[in-house]
Amino acid sequence: MNEIINVIKRRRSIRKFKTEQITDLEMQEILKSALLAPNAMNRQKLHFTVIQNKDLLDKMVKRIKENMLESRIGLLIDKASAPDYNTFYNAPTVILISGEEKAPFIQIDCGAAAQNITLASESLNIGSCLITSSGYLFSTFRDNDLKKELGIPAGYSHICTVALGYKTGEDPPTPPRNPDVVNHIK
Repeated sequence: MNEIINVIKRRRSIRKFKTEQITDLEMQEILKSALLAPNAMNRQKLHFTVIQNKDLLDKMVKRIKENMLESRIGLLIDKASAPDYNTFYNAPTVILISGEEKAPFIQIDCGAAAQNITLASESLNIGSCLITSSGYLFSTFRDNDLKKELGIPAGYSHICTVALGYKTGEDPPTPPRNPDVVNHIK
């Protein structure tokens, strides 16, 4: 079978990572793959913030937890209240993906880039997990200081995050898929 299809079939959301940092060469390859993702009209209005600093990642998790606890949404409060909660599953590398707020189809563009990141990572035997709850990092006005600290350009909004790291063990099994979501007309 085709290697790309094999990588797609093998990729899983990994939620347990080794503390060892991925190499600079691996990170460069993953980022090159992200930059090659299709995007509307080739406008390239995406921005990637790579964080490999544990203190900064801990600060981000703390802010996300605070914002989730203040959200008044029961499910989020329960999740953030767990003593071992970590938005990024303690991954040593996190890539925040942002997009220009006024760019057409920016969420699709960022999603395509995130998919390229996860597939490139899997091809290098690096685990990944696509995360959207990281949006709570910027859910209040007080969070604009963090946007500046992370180098997110003005006029750009957080879309999603990908946590990356070496896997601690075997990949989880493939969750069941619903074949009824396909309608094929010939």
